[in-house]
Amino acid sequence: MKNKIGFIGLGNMGMPMAKNLIESGYHLQVYNRTASKAAELDATSITTCKTPAEAAKDVQVLISILSEDDIVRETVSGTEGILKSLPKGAVHISMSTIAPGTSDELAKLHKDAGSYYLASPVFGRPAAVESRKLFICISGDKDAKAIATPVLELLGQRIIDFGESTGGANVVKVAGNFMIIASLEMMAEAFTLAEKNGLDRVQVAEFFGSTIFNAPIYQNYGKLVANKQYEPVSFTAKLAYKDARLAVQLAQQSQTPMPAATLSHNRLLSAVAKGWGERDMVEGVTRGVSEDAGV
Repeated sequence: MKNKIGFIGLGNMGMPMAKNLIESGYHLQVYNRTASKAAELDATSITTCKTPAEAAKDVQVLISILSEDDIVRETVSGTEGILKSLPKGAVHISMSTIAPGTSDELAKLHKDAGSYYLASPVFGRPAAVESRKLFICISGDKDAKAIATPVLELLGQRIIDFGESTGGANVVKVAGNFMIIASLEMMAEAFTLAEKNGLDRVQVAEFFGSTIFNAPIYQNYGKLVANKQYEPVSFTAKLAYKDARLAVQLAQQSQTPMPAATLSHNRLLSAVAKGWGERDMVEGVTRGVSEDAGV
């Protein structure tokens, strides 16, 4: 059981995570709704499972990285959910971007079943997953953290602990994704302003990224926004809209006015409404700003 890990979700983030764990010597019990995705993994290092419950059988650690709260709920507590077979004392590391309240709800279900739930959302695009450079946020039971940490150390450059309240790391993730989306909007507006006034938007982005906005978010995303580079699709506008929706919902629940979150939500809602939901979120924001400005 020590060298086996249950793994659920082979999307743009989950696939390179799975490959890194295999490279580190683990055998994965893999479940993915589109079963054919597992063919991209080393067949000698995986067991392809037909249900989440099968993936959770006889493991000490199970990782899930899924797209929506309802999908995570079904994966955990559905008729073929992981709680049907996850051993007592085992840890479910949930790396999905979901509402804090959903994590609290799932933590209780795990506790009642005798297992642990650890919220563990991450920051980084797929390239950061491949190079094991993720920033991993965790919150939940201290015993769960002790079991999960050696596995998480194989996936990222830093693990940041946000306490024993299960939803804490999810609050950080929702806040951080809002900040990324709002930064895209800000950069798209600023670079478009420069473009409409006769300047090279790429030069302007390079200037800001190397001076007063000398930070990875403005350097890396800044290049994509300035060049209107929308390929490859790393994180869809549809998923970014979901994250913006989570931010607005959390703001409403906690009576926290967030005008910029509402703007970001509406920008991405517009992108989805225009049929850009499967395009990258950079396109969802940048193209929307450019079209509004007529460029």
